[in-house]
Amino acid sequence: MKKASRPSSCPQPDLQEQGLNCFQIEGVLSELGALRYSPGGVPVQVGRIEHGSKQFEAGVLRDVGLEMPVVAVGDKARMLGAARLGSPVRISGFVAARSLRSRTPVLHIDTIEFLEGIHHGIQAGNEA
Repeated sequence: MKKASRPSSCPQPDLQEQGLNCFQIEGVLSELGALRYSPGGVPVQVGRIEHGSKQFEAGVLRDVGLEMPVVAVGDKARMLGAARLGSPVRISGFVAARSLRSRTPVLHIDTIEFLEGIHHGIQAGNEA
């Protein structure tokens, strides 16, 4: 059985507290909210990514489509906020519940790469 590869932005399992929670997806930015600030003054940007692809499942090719809410914090929030709607992106991060009351999953961005043209463009990660 072939082992799934881990996106490069995902920490190694021994660096995570309770287990693997790493998610990577490509799609287009379909929604961006207003840039806001946490009570501590940290920038926060929410949005939504729309994904469409063809995937094999049980040997059968199927169409897959979804929309997922995303959130970026700090410098990544400013980068996400400056993006154009419809921009193709590759996002890596972890999935968490929206809040204690809403268990809706939200993708928290660790790395965002803007996929413009033939050569990939700007990328923001966790280096800072």
